[in-house]
Amino acid sequence: MPIFEFNCAKCEKDFELLVRSTKWEGTAACPQCGSKKLTKKLSVFASAGAPAATPAMPAACGMKKRHGGGCGCC
Repeated sequence: MPIFEFNCAKCEKDFELLVRSTKWEGTAACPQCGSKKLTKKLSVFASAGAPAATPAMPAACGMKKRHGGGCGCC
């Protein structure tokens, strides 16, 4: 279930509400005053970013990168 951000037209309170569908109109109510005159706010989505790239570590045998080879160092 998505969480939507709303603004109440009556008391002007901003709040978040967990709703079961995108057809929230007429079913969602302001927790402050109970009004159903709500405006859905534009939400900003957050996502976990990819970790920063780390430089390749040289292999223990002195090669410039790990090679998984048969020298036993990697």
